[in-house]
Amino acid sequence: MREVGVDAFAADLVDGAFVIDVRESDEYTAGHVPGALSTPLSALGAVLGELPGGRPVYVICASGNRSAWAAEHLAALGVDAVSVAGGTASWAGTGRPLVRGRAAHAT
Repeated sequence: MREVGVDAFAADLVDGAFVIDVRESDEYTAGHVPGALSTPLSALGAVLGELPGGRPVYVICASGNRSAWAAEHLAALGVDAVSVAGGTASWAGTGRPLVRGRAAHAT
């Protein structure tokens, strides 16, 4: 399973990285990385066909635990998945913006 820090993730996000947030919908609504699509762990299997091929899929959660599990699971299924170390907490801790509001889903 690959993992990147928030600085590398931020640079890739500027370049149009595809990112899914595997937290629950209420966590996502409270504040998420701009452009992240809500995909709770319980729905991960349902979106496999919707994930882009040929490019990395960045996976983020609150602290990096759920995203590491999800990225490992996705990688085992052939997805080029990358977990964001430290998750949304680390992102916000560096002063980067969070978007609040309704969930945008990956499906």
